[in-house]
Amino acid sequence: MGRTLENKQEIVADLKQSLSESTLALVIEYQGLTVAEITDLRRRLRPTGTSCKVTKNTLMGIAIRDDEKWQPMSELLKGSSAFLLVKEDFSSAIKAYQDFQKVSKKTELRGGVMEGRLLKEADVKALGDLPSKEQLMAQIAGAINALATKIAVGVNEVPSGLARALQAVADKEKGDSAETAAE
Repeated sequence: MGRTLENKQEIVADLKQSLSESTLALVIEYQGLTVAEITDLRRRLRPTGTSCKVTKNTLMGIAIRDDEKWQPMSELLKGSSAFLLVKEDFSSAIKAYQDFQKVSKKTELRGGVMEGRLLKEADVKALGDLPSKEQLMAQIAGAINALATKIAVGVNEVPSGLARALQAVADKEKGDSAETAAE
């Protein structure tokens, strides 16, 4: 009897640890998935840094009980639950799950939790439509390069513009001093 309690405590501790490293948790109804299909889902999620936990709702309930950030998940704890715990790249993780869902057609996304807010399926889909971390980095790098090019062009134009401005001042002063001398 004590061994199972110990196991449960280990599972809860593991869930708490995984949740503490996650930015998004998705809850899926996975009834009917084979072991091979769950393995396939885990394989698809691995590159996104997402873990798939298949555990009893009661144990997840205990893991989130004192954690405001994950508390709203309690509303999703029913039926056969698998928990996708996403560290950072939620866009890629959601896309990986959606690709899996297209193939298996057996799971159902109940919702998710992010920053203490309960997310409906539509919210999760919207998150999945955001650019991935890599895409964002590429967009930012592109913007920085474009800006750097503009700055470089601007800096190159400064000396000639500055030279013209100085020449104009010098010419004006020459003109002024010539006029003063003539008086």
